[in-house]
Amino acid sequence: MKVLPTKMKFNSSLLLFSGAALLSASSCQQADKQPPNVLFIIADDLGYFDLSFTGSPFYETPHTDRIAREGISFTHGYATSPVSSPSRASLMTGQFAPRHGITQWIGSRSGEAWRDLGRHNQLIPADYDRHLSFDHVTLAEAMQEAGYKTFFSGKWHLGSEGSWPTDHGFDINVGGWDSGSPIGGYFDPYENPNLDNRNPGENLSWRLADETAEFFRKYNPQQTGQPFFAYLSFYAVHGPLQTTQEKWQRYRDKAEEAGLAEYGYEMGQYLPIRMVQDNPVYAGLVEAMDDAVGHVLQALDDLGLNENTIVIFTSDQGGVSSGDGFATSNLPFRQGKGSTLEGGLRVPIFIKAPGITQQNTFSDVPATGADLYPTILDLAGVELRPNEHKDGVSLLPAIQGAKMPDRPLFWHYPHYSNQEGSPSSVVRHGDWKLIHFYETDSQVLYNLRTDISEERDLSAMYPAKAESLTTLLFDYLEEAGARYPQRDPLYDAAAERARLQDIERNRMRQLEEQRLLFLSPDFDPDNNWWGSQVD
Repeated sequence: MKVLPTKMKFNSSLLLFSGAALLSASSCQQADKQPPNVLFIIADDLGYFDLSFTGSPFYETPHTDRIAREGISFTHGYATSPVSSPSRASLMTGQFAPRHGITQWIGSRSGEAWRDLGRHNQLIPADYDRHLSFDHVTLAEAMQEAGYKTFFSGKWHLGSEGSWPTDHGFDINVGGWDSGSPIGGYFDPYENPNLDNRNPGENLSWRLADETAEFFRKYNPQQTGQPFFAYLSFYAVHGPLQTTQEKWQRYRDKAEEAGLAEYGYEMGQYLPIRMVQDNPVYAGLVEAMDDAVGHVLQALDDLGLNENTIVIFTSDQGGVSSGDGFATSNLPFRQGKGSTLEGGLRVPIFIKAPGITQQNTFSDVPATGADLYPTILDLAGVELRPNEHKDGVSLLPAIQGAKMPDRPLFWHYPHYSNQEGSPSSVVRHGDWKLIHFYETDSQVLYNLRTDISEERDLSAMYPAKAESLTTLLFDYLEEAGARYPQRDPLYDAAAERARLQDIERNRMRQLEEQRLLFLSPDFDPDNNWWGSQVD
């Protein structure tokens, strides 16, 4: 096991020693020079298998893979929600969604207004909070109070003006505002009130990384004496799916060389689900994000900050296999974004902490986005805040190779999603995962060690286990103040059935036609490849 530097708490100009971690000579010398900086990178809608490091045979992500190779990868990493705003709130608070109250992506309809969408669902979704509460001491505020310069770049989606990043602990905000998607697309000019247009055709992910690199240069701790906490929050790989002609061509050729599947989709409960990774437009979008990761990592190298900067990478939920852009396949996990099955919840979690993590190591400890708040504090030697990050725990013991106490993990999504999800709540404890579905008021039970694809419901075989996990789940939801969906007295089963039949007849055909169009040698978007080509 690698020995650790003594923890340090940085407060203005004072360095206060704390903790009882073991010392190595090199790490001690580094700690004497400067508290560690933190670079937190979060992708949007990136599935666990959307990286070459985690097993994608199609997407190429050497720069993101570098973070994993130089640190530790949590093979059972989880987002705290199958959609974005709740997960992002958990990163800021260290709490699961029912506790912080943002259980749905901000902007989605709830209550009786859900009927206006014409989906004819059985339930009326629960209400949810529309902005991050100011009652929380966010991760950014905790780092501010510990003496860190704080910087935000990219997607926020945790409230409108008055609840933007600078209202919740970030000194600087570049590009964070209400929207959860890049309204103007992925190429300059952007339609973002907090991001000026700069170079027509410039890629958004690169721009956000370049702004982050400029922050490193301007507030270099080697000159300022103040460590930084930088939060690079990509809009990628959220829709709209856009890329350059050059990247499309390379992945289109790669897909053809590998041999194209006859069909790309299967019908799910509500929508078709993508079953293959062969979308060259999405692959180009993934690579552009990875290029941006490489740019910001290179900036750390060039400035001599790499050896004293903690780097964390994760995603806010699983890949979009159904709904939105029908972008990727999460197999062998079932379904994707919007679903509480593994495809919607499992995400990469990579942590590189110089002097602490060992290179290319793995942990099978179940870890969530809520754990990253206390983990960052712990790695940086900042005092933990258990009254704030009530659901998250520090992963430092797992990083050190020590056994961590077994604990239950909880999810609560009392909504319908734009993808394949219906209102449900989840508990995972050890290898067991139980999902409660509110439409049918029933549970399914899976053993993830033997069934990662969640194909065999074991609730009838192990009724005592199902009952104990159900009790555990609802005891937690009650304690956390969860809100629940309600039966819609105007529900029309025939109308819902007709809608789903229409989707199966027509949407499947349309998606297969679109898939082949993207893979056609003649594919040529008629708007200069979404604005990436500038005369």
